[in-house]
Amino acid sequence: MGLIWSAVSTSQWLYASLWLTLTILPLIHAWIKRTPMALGIGASLMLAWLAQAFIEWRVGGDLMMFLGALNPAWALELTELHRFITAAWLHGSTLHILGNLLVIILVGVPLEQRLGRGRFVAIYLIGVLGGNMGWALANWESTRFSLGASGAAFGLLGCYLACWPRDEIEFPLILIRKWPVAWVALFKFAHEVLAYGLFSGTSNVAHLAHLTGFIACYVLAKPIAKGGLVPIGTVDSGPSSQGGQDAIHTAMKSKMGDISSDPWNNSEYLLDKAASRTLQRLREEGDEIETRQAWLEQLSEQAMCPECGGEIVISAASGISVLNCSKSPSHLNWP
Repeated sequence: MGLIWSAVSTSQWLYASLWLTLTILPLIHAWIKRTPMALGIGASLMLAWLAQAFIEWRVGGDLMMFLGALNPAWALELTELHRFITAAWLHGSTLHILGNLLVIILVGVPLEQRLGRGRFVAIYLIGVLGGNMGWALANWESTRFSLGASGAAFGLLGCYLACWPRDEIEFPLILIRKWPVAWVALFKFAHEVLAYGLFSGTSNVAHLAHLTGFIACYVLAKPIAKGGLVPIGTVDSGPSSQGGQDAIHTAMKSKMGDISSDPWNNSEYLLDKAASRTLQRLREEGDEIETRQAWLEQLSEQAMCPECGGEIVISAASGISVLNCSKSPSHLNWP
């Protein structure tokens, strides 16, 4: 039987609402402002820890642990499923949160530059769920609470190892310097395997959650990374360097549509002379993202929808500009 939620007092719900608000706000801000989600998640984890510490000080107990940490014996009850996620935003000590933040930021920021924001968030959540589900399955009847973002942190390493193992990232592995991702990931994984084998029955650290988070992201990394900002296996001078930016630019250009044909040919709403000249310039100079956008913007002002004769608007999908009919996108989505 899980927590008796009806026994949670109004004041305890208010404290939990404060914790949840401070946890979510940095994530929303990062998504809307299009800043790195790795940094948004880092800020979210830190604010969640500060709120957790404040609540423990005010209440005098581990309220958030009882409300949000993972308890395997309760895991599959409908009222307790949230714990598979919320447990990753709770931590047991300052060293615990700082250790996870170190990996999430140092590994997460360059990985996000490879994956893109949406795919990065997907990998992070797979690490959260993979770590927590693995630990819950291995300790099915236990009532011992588990908490922390370590499964997600190790998941980022697993994803990076699967897709761009030759990248070099700044990491405190013996010395603080650039190390190949493969070295960092395999060293951390081997350390967890050894620790799990030696201390699984006596340690307070959920080493199995680290391993299953790593494995889950390693297995699912390539299907998720496919079609991301940078092709899988790209070897350049690193995601934070000019080589990485060039790879992103090349990947985006590969997504640009074909402009050798157009929907106005044989349409009832043919292009006039000015629009025809713009279309010709587009074909001559539209092989770069920026110049294509400029000529498409001009064409959108001169042409009509070839389907209904309506106004044309320009929109962007993953940084690539396309023309749409203002009345219905199904009428025109070109190029």
